[in-house]
Amino acid sequence: MKMQDSFPNHYERAFQNWLIDNAIEHIALNNQKAIELGHKGIKSFDFLLRPESGRKIIAEVKGRRFRGTSLEKMASMECWVTADDIDGMTQWLEIFGSENQAVFVFAYKIENIDVDFDGQEVFDFDSNRYVFLCIRLEDYRKFMKRRSPKWRTVTLPADKFRQCALHLADLLS
Repeated sequence: MKMQDSFPNHYERAFQNWLIDNAIEHIALNNQKAIELGHKGIKSFDFLLRPESGRKIIAEVKGRRFRGTSLEKMASMECWVTADDIDGMTQWLEIFGSENQAVFVFAYKIENIDVDFDGQEVFDFDSNRYVFLCIRLEDYRKFMKRRSPKWRTVTLPADKFRQCALHLADLLS
């Protein structure tokens, strides 16, 4: 079952379909659902995953384009987020409890036809190819560097991204 219309953003739709294809129980959120949860002032997240382990995973999807030809060294993979993303995810984790997990899911749309995926799982959706990598909020907070004061964005240095990047499947088990 494909759910192409649940999100206007193709990155989020692709990720939701990956969840469906992998039989991961989840709830898709939006700002309205966050308001219904009674937390109007906190930036919403995209998905609440409920894997069999019982631990909840708060997931914020960040869509990026990958224009390189190899994922071998995970070079040229943008992983910036906003300070509001960090603050919101931190607050949501406090609400749900520290026994749960918060992650940024970087959904990379592959732009080139011929790419060496270096063993990374590739997900085909709606005539596009995606690779999903995630970073735990705690790792992101530990290693983040300011990217743009004007836009209030932060990022991870490339070596820290490579060190911390996980496949979501590794967190679900």
